Formats: sequence, C-alpha cells, structure tokens
Amino acid sequence: MNWRHFIKVSLITIVIVAFVSLIMTLIVEKKGVISRDKVALIRIEGVILSSKDVIEQLKKYDKDPTVKAIVLRIDSPGGGVVPAQEIYEEVKKIRDKNGKKVVASMGSMAASGGYYIACATEKIVANSGSITGSIGVVLELANIEKLMEKIGVKSIVIKSGKYKDIGSVFKEMSTEERRLLQSVIDDIHQQFIDAVAEGRKLKREKVVAIADGRIFTGKLAKEMGLIDTLGTLEDTIKLAAELSGIKGEPKVVTEEKKLGILSILKGTLIDGISKEYPQRKINLQYIYSP
Repeated sequence: MNWRHFIKVSLITIVIVAFVSLIMTLIVEKKGVISRDKVALIRIEGVILSSKDVIEQLKKYDKDPTVKAIVLRIDSPGGGVVPAQEIYEEVKKIRDKNGKKVVASMGSMAASGGYYIACATEKIVANSGSITGSIGVVLELANIEKLMEKIGVKSIVIKSGKYKDIGSVFKEMSTEERRLLQSVIDDIHQQFIDAVAEGRKLKREKVVAIADGRIFTGKLAKEMGLIDTLGTLEDTIKLAAELSGIKGEPKVVTEEKKLGILSILKGTLIDGISKEYPQRKINLQYIYSP
C-alpha cells in the first residue's frame, strides 16, 4: 500500500467516524437520553438566620438560561420571620415574573419557616415521614429580675416612652405589655396564614383551623392539602424537569458548601451562641422548637 492510498483511506475513515458520531449524538438527544438543560438544587438547612446566601443562589440560577427549573431542598425547623419572608418573596418573584419553575423537596423536617418558604413554590414533595406544618409564631423572653436581686444588682433604665424597654429581661412584663406583644404576634401569624392559603390555594378558614403550631407527617400533610405528593429528592428533580419541559435526564447543578475553618466556626459556635444567648431584642420566629 502506497502512502497516498494510506492517507486517503485514513481521511475517509476519520470523516466516516465523525459523521457517525454526529448522527448518533443527534439521535440520542432527540430521544431525550441526554439533556443539556439543567435543574438547580438549592439546599436550605438548619435554623434560618439569614436569607442572603439562598437569595444569591436564586438570583444566579434565575439569570442562567440553561437552568430551566430550581429545586429547594428544605431540611429546616424554620427560623427568623424576616429571612423566611424574604426567601418566600424571591421565589414568588422568580415564578410570577420570570416563569421559571421552582419546586420544594422536604427532607427530615420542613416546619414553620421552612414550610412558609415551601408555600411559594410550584409544587411541594415530601417523604411520608417528613415533619412539616407548625404554622405559627413564637417569641421567647427570659426574666432574670429575681436572680439580679439575689446577687445585689439592680437595673436602671432611662427611656423616652413606656414601651421602649418592652421585653427587657430585667423586669416583669406587665399585662399591657403582654397584650401589645400578643397583637404583634397575631398580626405576623395572620401573614403566615395568608401565605399558606395563597400558596396552597386553600380556603383561609381551613388553614386557620390547623394554624395552631401543630406538626404533621408528610403523609398527613398530603391528606390535608399542605403538600402535593409524596416522594424523594430524586422524584422532585424529575418532577421539576417535567414541569419545565426538560426531556430526559436533566443535569443537576448545585453550589458546594464551603468547609473552611471560619465557616465551620461560624456555623457551629457563633450561630449557636447567638441563638442560645441573644441580645435583648424582640426576636420573632417562624420556628418549630420542641
């Protein structure tokens, strides 16, 4: 075999292989075996103290045209009222204004503020044993007035109005102060009820009847219309893909957790201390804390 013939055969072989590969790729993509479209996975775990990281991820994936749907994996007892509301509003914005599908997947627990966030999504999927519900608001305050008396320390307060030090740990709460705080709690509770009724398309009276802080399993929640279906995280990803028109197996993208020493210390020590020993402030929470 001369060199010219060898080169000619080689070139023809390369062209044929390339052509066959192209045809096979087109066939596979047409059948939906491979999909270039993505489903983004955002994890909401632990006590919700801030909305910053979750909202940044939501905005990032909302702007990405290759991300067709977003799955929120919620494994949280809830947390601060405002962070939960901020995440809820951002999810609603993505759904209502931009039309991108957002679906919730419940882990071991998606209660109170965790459930509040889930109500903003297109569909909610839970395991039959997931703990959810706990529709309510809690405010916990300490009173160390007697302890201060025992150790001989007295608090002196100079204020501009009679309610300025409401919730102070250094004095007994008056009936009037308790009534005022209860009215604030009741208002925020009504906001929670409205969010559930709107998100789940339930009659408000039905939500009011169960919005007393009680918890439900995923199975019971489905029977009451609080979630849509029972299933795993994998089932939720498939559902999100179907809702957004993705054919075949979607590519799942997610942000890796930072495991640096500073982030570990912040997550375990600093957040733990701030939760157990908060500064004197009205710390309203959508949280399930048995």
